[in-house]
Amino acid sequence: MLKTRVITAFVLLGLFLPALFFLPMLWWAAAMLLLTLVCLHEWAGFLQLSPLQTRVYLALSTVTGVGLLVLLQQWGFHWFFYHALHVFMGMTLFWLLVVPVAMFFNTFFKQQAVNLLLGWFLMLSLWMALVTAQEVNPYVLLVIISTIWLADSAAYFFGKQFGRHKLAPAISPGKTWEGVLGALLAVAVYAVTLKASAAVATWWILPGLWLITIVGIYGDLFESFFKRRANLKDSGQFLPGHGGLLDRVDGVIPALPVGLCLVFWFHYWQQSYSF
Repeated sequence: MLKTRVITAFVLLGLFLPALFFLPMLWWAAAMLLLTLVCLHEWAGFLQLSPLQTRVYLALSTVTGVGLLVLLQQWGFHWFFYHALHVFMGMTLFWLLVVPVAMFFNTFFKQQAVNLLLGWFLMLSLWMALVTAQEVNPYVLLVIISTIWLADSAAYFFGKQFGRHKLAPAISPGKTWEGVLGALLAVAVYAVTLKASAAVATWWILPGLWLITIVGIYGDLFESFFKRRANLKDSGQFLPGHGGLLDRVDGVIPALPVGLCLVFWFHYWQQSYSF
């Protein structure tokens, strides 16, 4: 199993990195649309849709995605970015305000129609963020994704070694507060390394990456809740040795729109208040 996981990881990196830096925007957008549709198919499994309902759900989503691709080609990236930014802001409010309250009270959406729309908007924001990040600066995407991966690994290590206090036992019994602290510590070292190596120009990278880490944890718990409610161990079998694709990007789904909002707000603040 470990060998399969390692091989899958190397294959993914070998495909993802060249695509990120060398694919034209439209080709990249089309490739990322296919991956988000895979995630949406796995989300449909969480909701226990029938095969017919799943096909209709995916068909409508595919038509919508292809329509956005056509508009992106015709009207250009500036049009796309303007609308994407509104989606990112809405999803940032969702992850920072709605999800923490829902987790605190252990209450999530129970209406099927609401969950269908929720999955659609989650994947829409993920896809738009992937397209936007590649066009604006691919390194922004790498920093955000690597932050989530580093935080996940550190949380797992610290949780195994020092975990005593459960983070959310009703949702994900394996996660601990010690794991969260370990993730924040590892990300702090990463942020300091980025600043010290002049990869970034400001110390605001530290609170920014901490916020991204926190919403990534929200995303992990959020997916775990729906997966547990559907009595599923993995979201799917798309990735050999890793399970479903949604299992691998659950933290990235909130991290990307929140991270891109932070980048935009910081850039706007610099432009508006620089002397």
